[in-house]
Amino acid sequence: MNQRFLPLLALLALASVGCGSSPAQSPRPEAQRPSAVSVDVAIARSQPLGATATYTGTTAPIREFSVRSRVEGRLLSLNVDVGDRVRTGQVLGTLDDGLIRATVLEAQAQVAAREAEVNQTRATVENLRAQMEQSRVRLRQAKLDADRLTRLAREGAGTQRAAELARTDALAAAQALRATEQQMRSQEEAIAAARQRVNAQDALLIREQERLSFTQLTAPGDGIVLSKVSDPGSTLFAGNEVLKLGDFSAVKVVVPVSELEIGKLRVNQRVRVTLDAFAEETFTGRIQRISAAADPVSRLIPVEVTLPNPAGKIGSGKFARVQFQATQAPRITIPTSALEVGGRRRGAAAKGQPGSGRSQVPEAVRRPSQVFVVEGNKVSRRTVALGAESDGFVEVRSGLKPGDRVVARSGGPLEDGSEVRPSMVSEQ
Repeated sequence: MNQRFLPLLALLALASVGCGSSPAQSPRPEAQRPSAVSVDVAIARSQPLGATATYTGTTAPIREFSVRSRVEGRLLSLNVDVGDRVRTGQVLGTLDDGLIRATVLEAQAQVAAREAEVNQTRATVENLRAQMEQSRVRLRQAKLDADRLTRLAREGAGTQRAAELARTDALAAAQALRATEQQMRSQEEAIAAARQRVNAQDALLIREQERLSFTQLTAPGDGIVLSKVSDPGSTLFAGNEVLKLGDFSAVKVVVPVSELEIGKLRVNQRVRVTLDAFAEETFTGRIQRISAAADPVSRLIPVEVTLPNPAGKIGSGKFARVQFQATQAPRITIPTSALEVGGRRRGAAAKGQPGSGRSQVPEAVRRPSQVFVVEGNKVSRRTVALGAESDGFVEVRSGLKPGDRVVARSGGPLEDGSEVRPSMVSEQ
């Protein structure tokens, strides 16, 4: 064979070998196992059904009261400043008391004069009492003399004229006694009148002494100074405000609530409050008052919430966030998206009243639904009975217990026994 054809024959041989090999004869790759489906896991929890709205307000003292001047005078000094804590009876400031002190001295002098008048009248009464006793003695003697002379005149041992003179002296003594008794009664009445004048002057003195005590401004209760209304040097009249105090034994927060939500609230209902000033703490308060009148512009109803403040650390003007805790008993709830993973179509739930945010499923149309429960790294389909729905959550009446883990969202189709992998946003 000619050597020119050798390369050609080699190429033909290689081509025949390549065409003779079939796919069935090539090695098959090993079958790959299906990968785990990524899922969002939610935990069935026992909690009130329905989202809790948050309302905002500002803290204020449970009670505000004013320190007012009760007399006229110039404000000499103030011993406290805004933010100072004060106690009941503490002296907070002083008014000029010069004019009132002069009035007190004058009242004291008038009392002394009235007492002297009473003493003088009593001395007169004592003199009249002595005169009255003398008049009684003289009257007795005059009667005895008149009787004796009259008897002697009848017996002829004395004259008729002497008897008549004796009787005249007895009558004069009786008239003198009556006059003394009348003076005695008049002086006793004068003593009573003088005593009344003394009492009236004593009352005036007590009033002026009380007014003198009002020149010291004292705290009517425990609290904190909120503001100063008058400054030292100001001339005050009775009723002028000097300081405003706040009682922080408890604090209040007034929040405006929609009339659609007000029906769910009641007085003494517990309230959860958080303060930006104490971000790590949660406070529990109660509804103290629900206003009967809504704001005419916003149509919102003021609700007053009170918080205990025994340590006094909550001050005025703090930004507060208020959540009204639900009054219904906790229920086992899961996200409604878990039902869609289990096979329920969107929008299948019965619809509630407009604006309520809640759908109550009637007993007659309530149907069992299915969810996927995560057990280890696999899921199993489980039938559950449902109740009401609200704000993305549904009540589970049977089929689950608190703490069960269900698939809320899935990255792929699931069947009984499917292997799953919890996502980063899964609840733990």
